[in-house]
Amino acid sequence: MKKVIILFIIFLSSFFANSQTCEEYMKFVKSESRGTTYTSYTSDAISKVTFYEVSADYQTYYFAIVCFKKEYSIQCSEYIYQVASSTKTNYAMNYLNSAGEAFWNYIQPYHKNLGCAPDFE
Repeated sequence: MKKVIILFIIFLSSFFANSQTCEEYMKFVKSESRGTTYTSYTSDAISKVTFYEVSADYQTYYFAIVCFKKEYSIQCSEYIYQVASSTKTNYAMNYLNSAGEAFWNYIQPYHKNLGCAPDFE
């Protein structure tokens, strides 16, 4: 357990030193936690959102990996966001009405935390 905590701290340190890519960060988060996925079959833009919790050094970090649909393709593009602890609950309660609106209200406000989100401007 101590080894995992040390590796996580080293990983975060190196990530913030810009030596890690967003893809490597996503791979690490996926490997450290089982996610909860919310699939959006009717959304034009969002295929699915998976939420992860990663614990290290007595703290829990929360992440959302959003898979945006590609035009004319069955594939999607993934982006990672570091979010608040309440984001998963808020998204889950609202995504069936509109996955896009739930994304803009509860996930997009955290787009600057990791610098891994797409630029919508």
